[in-house]
Amino acid sequence: MNLSINFKKGMYLMLALALGSLTGCDDDPANNGLTASSVDASFTVTPVAGAVNTYLLTAQPKGVIASKWNTGDGTYQGKMIETISLPDAGTYTITHTAIAAGGATANATAQVVVANSDPAKGNLVKGGSFVTAEDRANWKKVIYNAGADWTYSDKGATVSGGHAGIYQAIDVVKDREYTIDMTISGGASSDMWFEVYAGKSDPATTSGDYKDGGTVMGLNTWGGCGNAPVSGKLSAIGCVKNASKDAISNVVKFDITGKVYLMIRSGGGIAAGGITIKSVEFRGK
Repeated sequence: MNLSINFKKGMYLMLALALGSLTGCDDDPANNGLTASSVDASFTVTPVAGAVNTYLLTAQPKGVIASKWNTGDGTYQGKMIETISLPDAGTYTITHTAIAAGGATANATAQVVVANSDPAKGNLVKGGSFVTAEDRANWKKVIYNAGADWTYSDKGATVSGGHAGIYQAIDVVKDREYTIDMTISGGASSDMWFEVYAGKSDPATTSGDYKDGGTVMGLNTWGGCGNAPVSGKLSAIGCVKNASKDAISNVVKFDITGKVYLMIRSGGGIAAGGITIKSVEFRGK
């Protein structure tokens, strides 16, 4: 009788231990306590047949559980097989960050030389990097209150001190769709707005706040974005609706062939250090 009881207790103990082992498993390979001793971040770059300035990035898969990529505008979470578009002529350094078990990482880079800009998707903005004096000369300022200003550096264009805008004219074609975007970074604020417009009236001749065409996109702390430090593409992190679509979208279309004005302006309690933009784009779809 005692042997039977002890046998049953032993069975229950083994079952409990087994269940404990199962429930203690971590299904996330990045947090399972197994750290890779080395990571191979190598990848290949292959032009996509039939697509202009489009490339396939393929990371070697052995031991890699996640990939991050940087094509020049900042690092983003991607896939191990990623398709990218490089519509503008130039030399690009592509960086792949491979992530392995336990969070181990490694980087690999490759250069891609784009000989010619895509005639359909080339950037219509001039000087969108703000790096050189020639870049900066393409932009004009509108200062709405004393103490506000846009300043330029090799990091981009920075607005500080309150209400101010920069703009330039863009030639567009009637009824064609375009996308607008830029990389944005800056500190948090409790009462700040940052807005992008594409209107037909020249900001230099417009009295008061520029609102022609309605907002395309932006940040607005009352709308729920810009309260914390931001970094990334405005199209991805903005919360201001596109006025023509009543939804979050960076797509615009015009009823004229001719000049429109890309206007970027900000106001309110901008955090110390300001808001910086670079890689400003206005492209045909």
